Amino acid sequence: MSPEDQGAKVATKPAGRSRAAKDSVPAVKVADGFEGLSLSVVIPAYNEEGAVRQTIEDVRVEMDATGVPYEIIVIDDGSEDRTLEIARATGVVVDTNQVNTGYGASLKRGIKHAQHEYVAIIDADGTYPARYLPEMLKMCRDQDMVVGDRGAAMKNVPWIRKPAKWVLNTFASFLAERKLNDLNSGLRVFRKSELVPFIPLLPQKFSFTTTITLCMSCNGKRMIYTPIQYGKRVGKSKIRPVDFINFIILVLRMTVLFNPLRVFIPLGLGLMGVGAIKFFYDIWMDNLSETTIFAFLSALIIWSLGLIADMISRLHLRP
Repeated sequence: MSPEDQGAKVATKPAGRSRAAKDSVPAVKVADGFEGLSLSVVIPAYNEEGAVRQTIEDVRVEMDATGVPYEIIVIDDGSEDRTLEIARATGVVVDTNQVNTGYGASLKRGIKHAQHEYVAIIDADGTYPARYLPEMLKMCRDQDMVVGDRGAAMKNVPWIRKPAKWVLNTFASFLAERKLNDLNSGLRVFRKSELVPFIPLLPQKFSFTTTITLCMSCNGKRMIYTPIQYGKRVGKSKIRPVDFINFIILVLRMTVLFNPLRVFIPLGLGLMGVGAIKFFYDIWMDNLSETTIFAFLSALIIWSLGLIADMISRLHLRP
């Protein structure tokens, strides 16, 4: 069989079937605007027995309508309920972390399994409607990543988490030097080839989506937002009070890895300004104090750390 015939055969493979599907299945017409596209949908799941089946079926319904080749990959993160059993019963590609490793670890495992250039991620808790996937896939033809923007209100997000989200979004936008509407949206479509170089930087836990957004935006990748509705989750949230510590660590990592001079230079200038004011006061009082010397030295140390962090950042984020 010639390479052209093989390519035509793959293109007519029905969407949503497992990799072991038979080639004799009738061809499916590809909808207008989806020519040449294919998609791997990664669904991380941890104790989501109440929603994982419906999420898979919703993805199937939406992607079947497009006619494009696609696959659904469910990664079970060591669930203690029937999530793994239910996912396997649906006939999609299923893998497991065996023990609870983290949201980011599940996504990285799923991306590793992905067979297509375009990869989508969507949560298994019912909060992100699968109906946005086809349009986001089309938009990603001219982008490196398309992110579902839940909107400023995010009505279904608990109020106690909104201040932390606002601080994180504002700080990330400052580092990226552009407006980041939704930093950690769990619905996005991206090119696998553009993400792979950043895999070593991506964390194992919930900050995966935050880090991937900054990796793309701080490295000059094409990224756009598209408005989506955010539903009410099925089951219980996995966010715990101890994650506040992870939030602080994430802010520190963001500072060092992404555009560190945006933080270190103003901080050093502030200390230098305090030292200068105190220096002139000391001259007036005819007494050079330890505070003045400490302020100047602190500014120099901060700038030195900033330059080192910037060098490390450029090494990690270089094309």
